[in-house]
Amino acid sequence: MASGGKKVLIVGCGRLGAMVTKALLDRGDEVVILDLDAENFRRLTEQPGLTMVLGDGTSHDELRRDGIESVDSFAALTGQDTTNALAAQTAQVTFKVPHVVCRVNDPIRQKMYEELGLRTVSPSKIMTDLVTQALDA
Repeated sequence: MASGGKKVLIVGCGRLGAMVTKALLDRGDEVVILDLDAENFRRLTEQPGLTMVLGDGTSHDELRRDGIESVDSFAALTGQDTTNALAAQTAQVTFKVPHVVCRVNDPIRQKMYEELGLRTVSPSKIMTDLVTQALDA
């Protein structure tokens, strides 16, 4: 791992997962990224600090094999809110990962997941806020 970098486990190698992975690698972090579809890994290129794993980010056994017990941070970034919530809650509650983020598309679910103690990020909400601000500028 790069000096001073964090170890991050990401579930979901869609557009968002790949972009976050690239940003983390650029700042010197080590990233393990899981996805159920090997085709999604085409968004990334093999490089030092990156491990791409074909697997289920909601499986306790898979997460253990991929080093969740030694990561600093975890991000659930699939396109499925329920998958993200399950993976994030597993990382936070079962494996006690210090920093956990959960992508949520549905604003109603976002509030519910936050009430469960999950830190959420909603691309839909962020884009809505940016567009309305741009329209007011």
